[in-house]
Amino acid sequence: MTGGAARPASWPPLARALLPALCAAAVAIALAGCGGPHRSQAELRLEREDLIAVSRELKGVEGPVAVQLRESKRAWPLVVNGLPASSRGLAGTRAPVAAAAASAARVPIPPLMTEATAPSLTGPGSPLAGMFRTYVNLVTRGWTLIDAAIAQIEHGTPASARFARANVALYIDSVYDGQFDLAQIDKRLHKGYRELGGQAEFGSALTQAEVDALGAAYSEATARLHPHVGVKLGS
Repeated sequence: MTGGAARPASWPPLARALLPALCAAAVAIALAGCGGPHRSQAELRLEREDLIAVSRELKGVEGPVAVQLRESKRAWPLVVNGLPASSRGLAGTRAPVAAAAASAARVPIPPLMTEATAPSLTGPGSPLAGMFRTYVNLVTRGWTLIDAAIAQIEHGTPASARFARANVALYIDSVYDGQFDLAQIDKRLHKGYRELGGQAEFGSALTQAEVDALGAAYSEATARLHPHVGVKLGS
């Protein structure tokens, strides 16, 4: 046989054995290039319902989140480069850090966003729930451990004080990372809303104006801490 492609039967046994897998891979690549598998109207409707539900829960916790942001921004400049070296400086840090820890602990994780229920969410609502839960956990743990480190330095043994100072950068990083996650909700919310059809599909159940207002409460301008962490582990 001359010209054209060889028939599969004339190919080596290994090539014939791999042919089905190669064809499947080609189909998968083609689908990925076209935006992935087609979703049914029922699936899209469920994803919209989940995004609406998650948006309502985010709206419901705006108050405690705003308080937490205010307290974090008040305490952040005092710890961003590590805990003060002097006793007087450390004493001045104690109350703002304690307030930040208390405000973070009062931010609830809404029912749909808990580890037990979040896996049932579909579409863009799912990562939003995960980002919010991660924010709450990181910020609460970070400020609580910074507060505990201050107590160890002030009242603990010399060994405890050294350990606290050596590890406090981890806790400061935790706060920064948690606030960073919160600040990404705005972009992810708008992206998911557009992907699911925007105002034309959601109608009055979730309007563009509501998405814009909710996004502003969880935007980088509102939620991100400045400046970036200036202390390193062990310093």
